[in-house]
Amino acid sequence: MPQGNIEIVRQALAAINDRDVDRYLTLCAPDIELISPVAAIEGASVGAAGIREFFAGVDEASNEFHLEVKSLRELANGRVVAFLRVSMESTGGVSLTEPLVNVYDVADGKLRRVQVYRDGDEALEAMGLGDRRCRRRTSRGFEGS
Repeated sequence: MPQGNIEIVRQALAAINDRDVDRYLTLCAPDIELISPVAAIEGASVGAAGIREFFAGVDEASNEFHLEVKSLRELANGRVVAFLRVSMESTGGVSLTEPLVNVYDVADGKLRRVQVYRDGDEALEAMGLGDRRCRRRTSRGFEGS
């Protein structure tokens, strides 16, 4: 029986937190596409090589990097939206904690596309969803409801 899409995303997030890119890639389609606001100039990271390069950059730039799952919601057409909180410390000692919303497109049990949003409203607009359907605004960011 195939894994549920939410479980695939949960495993991918765990692999990221463990800094295990090989395990992450086992959950991805060969043509995986990662679109992140931190790499806006370079464009999407595509395929295993692009994913490895992206996460090598994260490793190089940070002493600590952790994604806390606030909520996971499965939507239509194999989409999963993840309301997260990223906590990191740069190699220069600067700490950052902020909400993120990731949108995962899953097909045939594999991640095909990951879009990372720093702005929850932007993410929901891109998915064509209203404020009430997926999350609520809190004093500390966005959380699934």
